[in-house]
Amino acid sequence: MWSFFHKLGSPPWLYRISGSILRWLLPLTIVALFAGAVWGLLFTPPDFRQGNSYRIIYIHVPAAVVALAGYYVMAIAGAISLIWKMKMADVALRASAPIGAALTFIALVTGAIWGKPTWGTWWVWDARITSMLILLFLYLGIIALYEAYDNKEAAGKACAVLALVGTVNIPIIYKSVDWWYSLHQPASIKFTGESTIDPSMLYPLLFMITAFYALFTCCLLLNMRAELLSRERRTGWIARLVAESR
Repeated sequence: MWSFFHKLGSPPWLYRISGSILRWLLPLTIVALFAGAVWGLLFTPPDFRQGNSYRIIYIHVPAAVVALAGYYVMAIAGAISLIWKMKMADVALRASAPIGAALTFIALVTGAIWGKPTWGTWWVWDARITSMLILLFLYLGIIALYEAYDNKEAAGKACAVLALVGTVNIPIIYKSVDWWYSLHQPASIKFTGESTIDPSMLYPLLFMITAFYALFTCCLLLNMRAELLSRERRTGWIARLVAESR
């Protein structure tokens, strides 16, 4: 276990292993996203109340779920960077932020599109929606904070602290519909108790959530590889990599 942990701190090893993973994970992810979208958007029955408008759930919910999980990934990377000074954790934090911001933006936009026929308005200052907007600002804040520093080591520390402080918002997002009056519907998928969504709609939704997790992983590895090439461009292993590719 500790041997693997130490290997993660090696830029050349991480670059090589991420390339091997991406060779099979990326095509599988593309196929899964296409299959899940077709299954959810074309082959599930219409909802008895919302008709076909609910089908945006197959984009909205996976994007929102993985955006929240992505913040935990970023915060954990920040904690590892602060405690063990692991350079690769700083790279992971930096690589996670734009992916999380994009997923959060997708969740907000698709939520607005879904809200118009359901609530009669594109936007309300609902507890869940507002806390998701704060999540977007946290992601964007970390991106901006990193770019604001010339000293990237100091930038990494500042971003790690902000990522850890921002984790207080994640349970608020999860529990907002239970703690405050909300137009937003409660969770349809429950790990304790019976889910309130019919299996014919649930299975493609779970499939799409899994596909979005795979998409996050692919994007994270691609971003980390790009960040490593940028940071390590003057090192010997990059020179050997370039020589081998010729």
